Amino acid sequence: MARWRADVDVVMDGIEGLKVLLVEDEYVLALGLTDALADLGAVVIGPVATVEDALALVERMPEIDAAVLDVNLGREVVYPVADSLAARGIPFLFATANERADLPERFAHVPVCAKPFHVEAFRDAVAALRVAPALRVA
Repeated sequence: MARWRADVDVVMDGIEGLKVLLVEDEYVLALGLTDALADLGAVVIGPVATVEDALALVERMPEIDAAVLDVNLGREVVYPVADSLAARGIPFLFATANERADLPERFAHVPVCAKPFHVEAFRDAVAALRVAPALRVA
């Protein structure tokens, strides 16, 4: 039990106060991820379900620390948002059911949290974004 508590404390330290943009088009999943992040002390920006809305937030909110991006948003893909975040040096991860090999080569270095995922794996992946080096897309 003490080991589990220590692991939770480490993750909470990594996420506490982190301003996370959440881009997810599945309503129930977006609510669950929002709750999971908020429970760990993150400040959730969104969630938003479209590329247009996500890009508007990236433009308006320079205080975004990290982002969680669902790759497929209805008939859109999230790559313009990923490009915008990378241009600003904001770390992000893809939360997707897609295979890593399906991602464009420019995102080969971006962390992927494969759906369906366990909440613990998601929390660890988000916590790792706090210490991620600035992402640049070639």
